[in-house]
Amino acid sequence: MRRPDQEPMGEALCKLARGRNKSPARDCRAAYTYDRDSSEPPVEREKILVVDDEEAIREVVSTLLDAQGYKCTVCPNGVIALEAFGNDSFDLVLSDIVMPEMDGIRLLSELRSEDPDVPVIMVTAMHDISIALEAIRAGAYDYILKPFEKDQLHLSVRRALEHRQLVLENRTYQSDLEHLVAERTQQLSIALQDLEQSYDYTLEALGGALDAKDAETEGHCQRVTAFTITMARIMGVDKGLLRHIARGAFLHDIGKMGIPDNILRKPGPLTNEEREIMRTHCDIGFAVLKRIPFLKDAAEIVLTHQECFDGSGYPRGLKGEQIPLGARIFAVADTLDAMISDRPYRKAMPISAAREEIRRYSGRQFDPRVVEVFLSQADSVWLELHDKVGDPFRLAQLEHV
Repeated sequence: MRRPDQEPMGEALCKLARGRNKSPARDCRAAYTYDRDSSEPPVEREKILVVDDEEAIREVVSTLLDAQGYKCTVCPNGVIALEAFGNDSFDLVLSDIVMPEMDGIRLLSELRSEDPDVPVIMVTAMHDISIALEAIRAGAYDYILKPFEKDQLHLSVRRALEHRQLVLENRTYQSDLEHLVAERTQQLSIALQDLEQSYDYTLEALGGALDAKDAETEGHCQRVTAFTITMARIMGVDKGLLRHIARGAFLHDIGKMGIPDNILRKPGPLTNEEREIMRTHCDIGFAVLKRIPFLKDAAEIVLTHQECFDGSGYPRGLKGEQIPLGARIFAVADTLDAMISDRPYRKAMPISAAREEIRRYSGRQFDPRVVEVFLSQADSVWLELHDKVGDPFRLAQLEHV
């Protein structure tokens, strides 16, 4: 819209365009087809939607922008502009504010909903700061007052398009970065899986060395680990801690590799002195494993697996929850396997005897919570695990028992 005493905007801009082009014969509509007959291959041009209820202004603005290499679409009001916007993609919108049917502020709001990345420049003859602030708050990129200079229009358009380009490039960068992070994360996950597998090979080698040292208990490590994992899962132990508990259970007797053979394989009862030497296997195992980064947590279970809930165990005389949860679970699993497995000096006992023994020592040797979990499971659960856990040891396999 314009003031009554103001030169029509279309005429003013036509004069400006003719003056800059230095060609009186070249009218505004001719400028609108600038370079259309060029024999050069067409170049993808940035598209601008021009919205104004004055036809002369639409023609002149589109002419000036077309001469700069932009491709313009003109609309006489917000309703038609919104329809055009929905049927095509635009890099920039220039809109008047006061228009029939749908004003520029409402159009701006609708455009922001359709595509918040497209910059909108408000072009108006209303010299009202409150209107300008309302437009900026509604999301307008810039605000130009009529009449404006040709260079002012070009500068504002160029800045708006550069801003849009930066926004899109930043989004592409973020998308590429997210893709790269996802790709690296997947690679890291695969590497960690490979590392976990190498951990299993390490444990298998350590277990094999232990079996060679104490062949009488061969398979005990696998079975007691399966029992321990089963009870830990029922108790709701998280996956990360479950791994440490499994490794600690599997390697609980690794310190026996440091016990002399004449004591470890002695067929009869041990003397008090020999018993004290045998008890050092907890400290020996802990000293070996604590130096291995991925076994540091498991080392704590190895150190405390002979502790008793009432504080009567060794080597530290820990009591109750001073004992790591993994060691408390292991204590029940270890007794279960010892009683229902064959030994050189006796045959396997029935599982009912193991249940009675573990129930009797609840609160003394064993954590009552762990005992309750053990007793809640049917005999078939423990007997199946005892018979079906395979060799060599695989942590991934035992996690699913």
